[in-house]
Amino acid sequence: MQKRIEEFLEVQEKKIKKVTEPLIYLNDVTSFSVIGDPGCEGLGTYNMKVYAGALEKSAKSDFTLIVGDMVPDGTKRYYEEIEEITESIAQNPIYVLRGNHDTGEYEQYFGLHNYAIITKDFAIISIDNAMRTFEEEGLMLIKQVLAMEEVKNVIIAFHIPVPNAFIQNCVSEEEFERLKEAYTPWKDKVKYLLCGHVHSCFVDEVDEIPLVCTGGGGAMIEDVSEDIRACDVNHHIVVFSMEDGTLSYQFRDIKENCYEREQEDPILREKLEEAVKGEMMAHLRYLTFADRARKRGMEKIANLFEALADSEYRHARNFYAVLDQPPAFMEAMKEFVPVEQFEYEKLYRMMKQYAKENNAPLAEQAYDLASSAEKVHAELLEEAMQMDQFDCDAVYVCPVCGFIMTGDTPPERCIVCGAPSRQFHTYQVESEKESQEQQEKL
Repeated sequence: MQKRIEEFLEVQEKKIKKVTEPLIYLNDVTSFSVIGDPGCEGLGTYNMKVYAGALEKSAKSDFTLIVGDMVPDGTKRYYEEIEEITESIAQNPIYVLRGNHDTGEYEQYFGLHNYAIITKDFAIISIDNAMRTFEEEGLMLIKQVLAMEEVKNVIIAFHIPVPNAFIQNCVSEEEFERLKEAYTPWKDKVKYLLCGHVHSCFVDEVDEIPLVCTGGGGAMIEDVSEDIRACDVNHHIVVFSMEDGTLSYQFRDIKENCYEREQEDPILREKLEEAVKGEMMAHLRYLTFADRARKRGMEKIANLFEALADSEYRHARNFYAVLDQPPAFMEAMKEFVPVEQFEYEKLYRMMKQYAKENNAPLAEQAYDLASSAEKVHAELLEEAMQMDQFDCDAVYVCPVCGFIMTGDTPPERCIVCGAPSRQFHTYQVESEKESQEQQEKL
């Protein structure tokens, strides 16, 4: 008996609420937050940092609804990982709606596919359309809940959008007709349709009902249309609340410097910084060895070590993501210029002189070459601070000394070390025509 009580208490204390009954009644609830698509692109550290920030930001609401795609694939290991992260960070109850990536053992972790949360002021009917068709069970639930006399303000939530003016990645018109048939007799009660799936956010009106779409809880933001570009949308949550008797919503951005729990532990912070340095050193070692292998005609060996180098860089970026507390995007550019200026105006000049005085000609040359490049870095960064006016389509990097050059065509040789242009690494922005042609090929 004692063991059963302990198991019951353990379940009760969990933040993720495994739904076992189709109707859930909650008391003293006036708000809830919505997180979209935290894990469909993988459970990498950067994505999970965004998700952690979303969980923390949603903590002020009475509960949180995740509108699908908790995991990249419905296998046990991913469910266990996202469950552990969620339970560690969430501060309010979490309910989950099934997405198209939430396959496999979904029920074991989150329970029923179709259920309704009913409060004194509003109701959320969560229905499954992860396979691009509305389950009959969910449509019957809509009719059941809307027919309740006490239910007035209703949100119908599902993962994949219904047809709308912004994106074609949605269910068919025929499926939408099935949904409309279910709610039409009580249409005046339906205040919002809510969905995820699209890694952005927009609001449209379909069948005279606002459709709120959110997918900014972890997955990388994507372009939706010419009017809704990835660069104009931040990671975010949506907060619904009762205000003066009306159910309303707000999109709330997740700051890039969200979530800093690990930084509060000085030992862990130090070790994370060491890990970043160690992984970046491994990245450089492997790249250098790849260059040596390629010069000897060992293309397969070079290819392997370039892949290893990229892997080490990704490791470094994950460790750094835990530590990184960047300012707002537009403010971040201002911080880069002084660092570059300090390097070429003071640090590298000072170290070059020290190397010269101590008969270290190669170190002297390395500082001299870096100083030349850092000056150009600072100049380009200053230009780039005027982002809308910055008009540099091509950048050339000398792989021998690291000098950076711009222009329609590169010089025949690096103006610092004399390396031939055929060795330069070119970073070039595709024209709109080239980009469109590439998309058509895909």
